[in-house]
Amino acid sequence: MKPMNAEAAEKKISSVRADAERWSAEEVLRWGLAEFHPHAAIASSFGAEDVALIDIAAKVRPDIRIFTLDTDFLFAETYELIEKIEQKYGISVERVKSQFTPEKQAAQFGQKLWTIDPNKCCELRKVEPLKAKLGTLAAWATGIRRDQAVTRANAKKIEWDEKFGLVKMNPIADWTWEAVWEYIRQHNVPYNPLHEQNYPSIGCTYCTRQVQPGEDPRAGRWSGFAKKECGLHAPE
Repeated sequence: MKPMNAEAAEKKISSVRADAERWSAEEVLRWGLAEFHPHAAIASSFGAEDVALIDIAAKVRPDIRIFTLDTDFLFAETYELIEKIEQKYGISVERVKSQFTPEKQAAQFGQKLWTIDPNKCCELRKVEPLKAKLGTLAAWATGIRRDQAVTRANAKKIEWDEKFGLVKMNPIADWTWEAVWEYIRQHNVPYNPLHEQNYPSIGCTYCTRQVQPGEDPRAGRWSGFAKKECGLHAPE
């Protein structure tokens, strides 16, 4: 059960929301994990931003809770990275899955749904599982950055997540792509080798391609569709 209702949570963050914009990523996590533990967790897709965030969080609180949305369609390199992260930090990453196996999804919604209706596929394999998971928490932390996409440009370091009804922390919202990699190299953080093969943003195998020179960093996601978000971080 959540330790507080929406009104109480919003009141708690209202006093620090403005100050948090000047806080470091470590300070944001330290505040959030202290205020909401054990009902706080980090959501990770294990991209470059997310592994940097995990490293920071592990130094703040070794018993951090981390979960990932395992769509059953992730790259082999992603699954291997999850295991490396677990070993390095001595943690167990919770795999959150859809209620539909790939076979059941194909039977009910059609073969290769991602080629027909990628929004529906993301809803079934990401949004609905995330909603169920967040329903057990009071706060969650993400590795999104403001310069990743226009849909994330207004993200605050600490905010009320109206869509899912809990506190949301974006500790590295003001970081640049260069800052992320500087941190990874400086602290020897494991990362997905696909990043070195022109995959700046890594999702499911079927909906992620290499980015060509001059393209937007997220051009490799849902290529061919007018879609840039899976629905996890886009506002209602």
